[in-house]
Amino acid sequence: MSDLVIEAKDLTKHYGDFVAIDKLNFEVKRGEIVGLLGPNGAGKSTTMKILTCYAAPTEGSAKVNGYDVFENALQVREAIGYLPESTPLYTEMLVYEYLEFAAEMRGLKGEAIKRQIKRSVEETSLGEVVGKEIRALSKGYRQRVGLAQALIHEPPLLILDEPMSGLDPNQAIEVRDVIKAIGKERTVVLSTHNLAEVQVTCDRVLIIARGKIVADDTPQSLSDRAGRARFLVSFADQGDAANAQAQLEKIAGVDVVRSIEGARNERSFEVIPSGGEDLRANIFRAAVDGNLTLLSLNREGQNLEEIFRQLTVGGAPGQGKA
Repeated sequence: MSDLVIEAKDLTKHYGDFVAIDKLNFEVKRGEIVGLLGPNGAGKSTTMKILTCYAAPTEGSAKVNGYDVFENALQVREAIGYLPESTPLYTEMLVYEYLEFAAEMRGLKGEAIKRQIKRSVEETSLGEVVGKEIRALSKGYRQRVGLAQALIHEPPLLILDEPMSGLDPNQAIEVRDVIKAIGKERTVVLSTHNLAEVQVTCDRVLIIARGKIVADDTPQSLSDRAGRARFLVSFADQGDAANAQAQLEKIAGVDVVRSIEGARNERSFEVIPSGGEDLRANIFRAAVDGNLTLLSLNREGQNLEEIFRQLTVGGAPGQGKA
C-alpha cells in the first residue's frame, strides 16, 4: 500500500477566464493532519471540491488512495469521509437514526450498521446524545454528528471544510480534540480560517494564495523561517531593572530589548536579534555576568497569523469563495 493518500500534480481549475487554482503540486501522506489555509477566493474550496469529486480539474490530475478523481470517482468517494462547511443534517431525526441512514447510504447492511454506528459514536463522544433529536443539540454536538457520519464507513481520508466554524471556544476545543484523536488513525485535511487551531491541531500547513501554494511546512517551521525569532526572558526582581536591560543590550547580535509585563517579583524582557541567531547561550552568560537570577528563557518564532498575512498580502483575485 502506498504511503501517499493524496497526490496532486499541476492541478488547475478555470471558471471561464478566472483561474481558481493554478498548477498545484502537493502530496499528503497517510496519518497526517494537514491544514489548508488561504483567504477567501484563494482556491481552498475549489481544491477540496476536486478531491471530493464535486468538480473536475481543467488541467492536471489528482489521486486519492491511488485512484484518479476523474477516472475512478466511485472508488475515491468510498475512500473519503466529507464534512462540508454547512453540515447537512436532518434535524428532526434522532442521532442514531441519522447515523443509521448515513450507514445505509454508504452501502452497509445488518450487523455492520450497528457495529459502525457504535464505533463512530465512541470516536466522536456522542454517547450522551445518541438518543436525542439533532435539532435539540448544540452546535458543537451537531458538528460531532457530522464527523460521525463522515467516519461511518471507516474511510482512510477525512476532508473537513471549516469544521470549527461558528463554534464557541469551548465547543471548538472539544471538536479539535475529536479531530486530533481521529487523526491518530486516519489522514485528515481540513480547511480553516482559525490560525490558532491550525497551530495546535495540524502536523502540516498548506497555504494557498491567488490559486498557488505559497507555503508547505509544519506550523513551527513556518514560524521559525518566516521572520526573526524573539526570546522571552525573566529574571528575579532584584531592584535594578536598568541593570538587567543593560546586560541584555550588551549581547552581540541583539537588536531590540523591550521590558514586558511579567509575574509578580519578576523582571521580564523581549529580546529580538538582528539576524537569525540563537541567543539563548549568550543570554545565559549575560545573566551570570550581571549577577542576575534567570527564571525563564524561551525562544519563539513569529505567530502563524503574521506569516499568513505576509504570504497572502493583497488577497486573491476575484470575489467570493473559490
